[in-house]
Amino acid sequence: MSTITRRVIPMPPAAAKALVAGGGLAAAASTFIHWTWTSEFPGDLTVDGYPGGLQVLTLVAGLLTTLFALPLYGVKGTRWLSPAGPEAAALLMATATLATTWYTLIAISAELGGVANLEPGGYVAGLASLLPLIGALGLPHRSAAIGFPRLGGVVSQIRYGLTALNRLVGPRPDVPAVKPLNRWVEVLIIIGAAAVGLTVFTYGITTEYGELFSGFLILTALGAWTLVRSGLAGRLTAITARHRGTSTAAAFAAAAAFPFTQSDDHFATVGVNILIFATVALGLNVVVGLAGLLDLGYVAFLGVGAYAAALVSGSSSSPVGLHFPFWAAALTGMAAALVFGVVIGAPTLRLRGDYLAIVTLGFGEIFRIAVNSLDGISGPKVTNGPNGIRNIPDLDILGFNFGIEHTFGSFTLGRFANYFLLMLLFTGIVVVVFSRANDSRIGRAWVAIREDETAAQAMGINGFKLKLLAFALGASLAGLAGTVMAHVSYSVVPDPYQFAASVPPNSAFLVAAVVLGGMGTISGPLVGATLLYLIPEKLVFLKNYQLLFFGIALVLLMRLRPEGLIAGRRQQLEFHEDDESQEPAEPGEPVLTKAGA
Repeated sequence: MSTITRRVIPMPPAAAKALVAGGGLAAAASTFIHWTWTSEFPGDLTVDGYPGGLQVLTLVAGLLTTLFALPLYGVKGTRWLSPAGPEAAALLMATATLATTWYTLIAISAELGGVANLEPGGYVAGLASLLPLIGALGLPHRSAAIGFPRLGGVVSQIRYGLTALNRLVGPRPDVPAVKPLNRWVEVLIIIGAAAVGLTVFTYGITTEYGELFSGFLILTALGAWTLVRSGLAGRLTAITARHRGTSTAAAFAAAAAFPFTQSDDHFATVGVNILIFATVALGLNVVVGLAGLLDLGYVAFLGVGAYAAALVSGSSSSPVGLHFPFWAAALTGMAAALVFGVVIGAPTLRLRGDYLAIVTLGFGEIFRIAVNSLDGISGPKVTNGPNGIRNIPDLDILGFNFGIEHTFGSFTLGRFANYFLLMLLFTGIVVVVFSRANDSRIGRAWVAIREDETAAQAMGINGFKLKLLAFALGASLAGLAGTVMAHVSYSVVPDPYQFAASVPPNSAFLVAAVVLGGMGTISGPLVGATLLYLIPEKLVFLKNYQLLFFGIALVLLMRLRPEGLIAGRRQQLEFHEDDESQEPAEPGEPVLTKAGA
């Protein structure tokens, strides 16, 4: 059955286009009218002529909706916005406008005690945000079997709805090949993309209350989906592939600029913790993403590196009493983690699948119990047991003290901003190691083992030796991150280094960051780790229910994008090989493919 073109809401094409473009402008204009009468709702939405708080998100969404509506009219120079077709992009941005606006109106009503707290501007915004969605549904879309499903079980209804939604906005876009632009134009595009990424990340990390961050998540999620479905993300990926060096330099320059945008050291604290979490996740990606080894005790290697560095960094509570320079402490942490990786991996890596996962989970628990017992009472005094190693001094490298503020012109970098830049350097090292390993002969052998270890061994690959190498390399990278983590937190205690601690990094969330972000890629674990750290940090009420919401998000993502948020070409082909031929079936009916059934 081939994909057909149809309109969900029949209407003249000119009217549909006008509703999309005009509705986006109307929604943006509504943010200049007050939405509520009291400033008790965060963001103060009582001011006319000046959008505030969540109104800013509706303003941005409305303007973007109008921008993505321009290709519908064939405006010269706007085709690059939607190289894969403008209809799906218009629909998704219209949905983003509606979602952010109605989320704000519902939040106002819920927190202030009813819809009576909405002023006329709120009602105008609610109606205006409906217009672009109605118009977008009146545009022709590539879909199949989109309609009202027959009554069936709840699971069948949900499955049908998700499949139909995915089909409504079109299959995985095939971006038309175009002639490359001028080299310097493409470089400017890369720099602009890095600047936009820095702006979005900075806005998200500096949100001061949960309602604003929730709205930010809604807009960024639908906005990212729009970029993918419009083909603009694919076009940008092609440009960055032609200029890998420039793209990498622009990304790290944008990350290095982050501390200079902050006046509150608290947000720099969040930033450095995200980098630590993301770097450890990238190290785990060597083990899980490339070699296909499910390691559920990986966070223990982070703890080994942190404890090893803390013991030799001059802490007043260290039983060792040594004070190495930082470079030596970092090498000590890496070496200790590498040794533990080899010692644990040598007898266990002959196991596969679930058996290996259980053994590594046991190693993580053994590590936590061991460091709790090495307190001088239950065992030798090495780690001080539950009290840990405290009073770890700040780093002083070449006269630069990381524990005090430093002023550069009009910019002031606090303690955590200093450590952010140091951790960014280590992240760069881990990225280089991962990319070199991935592109090497050893990396290809890891992928072969991940896909089919028996077949790889039949082709002459020494599976045990290469798996042990992956285990050792991943462990040493985690140990390197642990050396910085020990100095950032001033202390090392056993509690965080377990399978499911109350706060990341822990083994469960590290594995989740790799799987959700995209296994075998560089940016996937970085994005996954950022989201998994930032969401509980900003949405405090989720901390008691984070596993519940994490499970829901995991189910939805595995249904809509099983290859992860950012996936390589191999994963896309693996998970979407039959997308073009598969049609959404009514609940209770089999899925039809080109081969019949």
